[in-house]
Amino acid sequence: MNSQTNQVLVTGALGWLGISLVQALVKGLADQEALKEPRPDLRIRCLILPGQDGSELRKISDRIEVVTGDLRNASDCARLCADAKGAILFHTAGIIHPKKAAEFYQINLNGAVNLLDAAIQAGVNRAVIVSSNSPCGCNPHPDHLFDENSPYHPYMGYGRSKMQMELAVKQRQEQGKIETVIIRPPWFYGPNQPPRQTLFFQMIRDGKAPIVGNGQNLRSMSYIDNLCQGLLLASMVEKANGQTYWIADKRPYSMNEIIDTVERLLETEFGQKCAHKRMRLPGLASEVALMVDATMQAAGLYNQKIHVLSEMNKTIACSVTRAEKELGYRPTVALEEGMRRSLAWCVAKGIKF
Repeated sequence: MNSQTNQVLVTGALGWLGISLVQALVKGLADQEALKEPRPDLRIRCLILPGQDGSELRKISDRIEVVTGDLRNASDCARLCADAKGAILFHTAGIIHPKKAAEFYQINLNGAVNLLDAAIQAGVNRAVIVSSNSPCGCNPHPDHLFDENSPYHPYMGYGRSKMQMELAVKQRQEQGKIETVIIRPPWFYGPNQPPRQTLFFQMIRDGKAPIVGNGQNLRSMSYIDNLCQGLLLASMVEKANGQTYWIADKRPYSMNEIIDTVERLLETEFGQKCAHKRMRLPGLASEVALMVDATMQAAGLYNQKIHVLSEMNKTIACSVTRAEKELGYRPTVALEEGMRRSLAWCVAKGIKF
């Protein structure tokens, strides 16, 4: 953490990434020598949504303060940032699978703008903003890797909302109002996962995991602690101000490798009998889903299953070279160990596959 401040603000603190980041701030990152020891004086203020239970956060540390609010309300953002001069803000909140397409812009764009403007007003020093791979869309050919110079080519409403958010962030940084770092993670995995990831494991076990096309398309993935490492480094490295970084595992994985790895672990280490089948669909299935998804979103509607199917035959892969060079990022956990920890977390929590 920036040694000039002991105050940290975290949005989306009960989300998959948010709670993992709060745990990393309080307990350190065991896999990273430089980040192993947490700062004992850190004060963490967390934003959660109305109706969410903040007791899980308070259990982590008595130095955690919980604020309830909605990014869409400027006054809630102001309460989060009150008396936080010089603080570090981690913005992990966002919506990926909304009920209505308009929520992409209400939360991912307008919510982020409300938050940033409140942070500027309060004198927050640096905002580390979580974006996505979606502003760049899908790779133009199968062996291509996105880097920080890749042009915008947003994928659907989510990608457009995150692109517009990035532009709003950059504008405020360029005006000298606040230091910012944009972090682009792809599909992430690991402990604290939501039910949709557990469902993915169940589908693999039951032989219903979809392989669209030949399954050789590459996907970058980010183990949750690798991603937390990237966020922490982005808050600490002075020259990161104004920059954008892709944060993912060292290399991308094919869809076949991802599903084969989870299946092998389920069977050999977690006592699950697997069907050893795949739900094989032609590449055309994703293209049809893409057209349906685009039509629905244009009408203001959204369907998670159709959207996910539209991406299943695509290559979405990035290079982390710049983060390694400029941040000192070291993605030490890769697919097999990360999925092992994901499955072990489910077992420890009593979550049935």
